[in-house]
Parts: sequence; structure tokens; C-alpha cells
Amino acid sequence: MFSLMVLCTIGVAMVIAVTALFMFGKRGSGFEFGEGVGIIEVEGVIVDPKQTLTYLREFRKNDRVKAIVLRIDSPGGGVGPSQEIYEEVKRTRRVKHVVASMGSIAASGGYYVAAAADHIMANPGTVTGSISVIMEFANLEVLFEKIGIAAYVLKSGEYKDVGSPFRAMREEEKELLHEFIGSVHNQFVTAVAEGRNLPMETVEAIADGRILSGEQAHALGFLDSLGNLEDAIRLAGELGGIKGEPSVMYAKKKKFTLLDYLMNSSALTDIVGRIRLSPVLPGYLYVPGKP
Repeated sequence: MFSLMVLCTIGVAMVIAVTALFMFGKRGSGFEFGEGVGIIEVEGVIVDPKQTLTYLREFRKNDRVKAIVLRIDSPGGGVGPSQEIYEEVKRTRRVKHVVASMGSIAASGGYYVAAAADHIMANPGTVTGSISVIMEFANLEVLFEKIGIAAYVLKSGEYKDVGSPFRAMREEEKELLHEFIGSVHNQFVTAVAEGRNLPMETVEAIADGRILSGEQAHALGFLDSLGNLEDAIRLAGELGGIKGEPSVMYAKKKKFTLLDYLMNSSALTDIVGRIRLSPVLPGYLYVPGKP
């Protein structure tokens, strides 16, 4: 009986702890009074933009939100999702000021998203840059032969199975993909040049996949100032006309189960995101060890 009581007590304590974590783990779930700054977090691999788009629209329509901080901790992600968020940030800028605050990393698609903001702020050691496109394909033909697996592909067009792992890629297929990647790469360069008001040649000079520290990016004009999240909040408050220290409101996230919380660690989020971002799709994604 005593053991059962101890187990029940431990169980209740765990439930209370997890509940408290969800309820109080974030600073400022809403404004204490008056007006303030809204904070939207873009974390992990960018795969599905719907939640971020919803947050931007909600804060844009909320009269109590006078400016927005887009807090980015992301190595980038899919081309389409990054472009969708970029366009929504541009749309929001016409109504309210948006400050991009870079955390530990805001590279490739993470930088793409930031480039649409009024002001970009990063830590000196933030990993950023990586303005480039990546596509990866595996050729398992030899492996399949060794283990006795044969594959048959039926197609109605010559290039329908480009990148198939069942055979080597032909030269004309490589050329076709290079042209495609070139087009998507040029979209990235153009977006940064327009968002940052920089000459195309200035962006092209570093748009080779290289990463930059926040300090380097600042010196090159790819971000506006160095500072942390609190600095970004203060700046957003000033741009929004708020006197004194601004109150903050974090975008409301969906309700999490305990399993969701355990699965939502940054490491797991990145792993799942990279799996969902199929290698066959082009990515604005920084992959350590690759250009």
C-alpha cells in the first residue's frame, strides 16, 4: 500500500510539473496591459509554413501588437515553404515593423526568411549565410546488383525518373537539373537583393554556399546590427512607437501532449524535418560538411 501511495504521489508530481512547463515555460503569453511586441518563433527545418503564416496574419490584425519580432533558429528547409514565409513577412511589413532576430543559426532558408524583415539582428557568432540550393540523389544500382534486387520503372516521359536510385544519372539529366537549380538559386539571390536593398552582384559574390558569422554578415551588409533577443524586442518596441520597455506576446502554439513535447526537442525536430524534406526536392538548407 505504501509503495502504491509513493507511485501515485510521483505520478501526480510529474503531471503538475509538465502542466507547469507548458503553462509557464514561455515568457509573456500575453500583454500584461496595453500594447506590446509580438514574437513569432521559426525553429528547426522549415518544412510546413502554415503555422508561421497564421501567426503573421494574426499579429498583423491585432491592434495591440505594434511591432513583430521574428525569432529564427533554423538551418533553412524547403524552397517553397521559405518563399511563402518571405512573402508573408513582406506583406506584414506594409502594416507593421518586423525585426528578425537570429539565434544560434539562421542559414540558407533561415536567412531567406529574415531578408524580408525591416531590420535583421544577430549575435556575433550566429551561423548565417549559406545562400545556395542543394539537391541530393543516391545511386544504389551496384548495391542492388550485389544483393540481387532488380527494379523496373515504367514512365511516359524521358525525364520522369530523373534522380532514380536504380541507375546512374545521364549527363543530359545532370544538365537539366543544373538549369533547374540555377533558376531556384537566382530566385534566392534576387529575394535577398530586394529584401536587403543590395546590388545583385554584392549578393552573388557570397552566394556560393559559404556560411558567415553574424559579425561577418554585419560587416558585409547582410544584417543591420548585432544583439540578442532582448535587444531585438527593444528595437521593435521603438519602431512600433512604444514608450519604455515593451510587453511581449508569444504566438500561441497548439496544445501539446506529453508525447508531442518529447518529440519536439530541437534534435528530433531537425531529424524529422530533414526526413520530410525529401532529397529529391530542392532545398534552401544548410547541411554541415556540404556546400
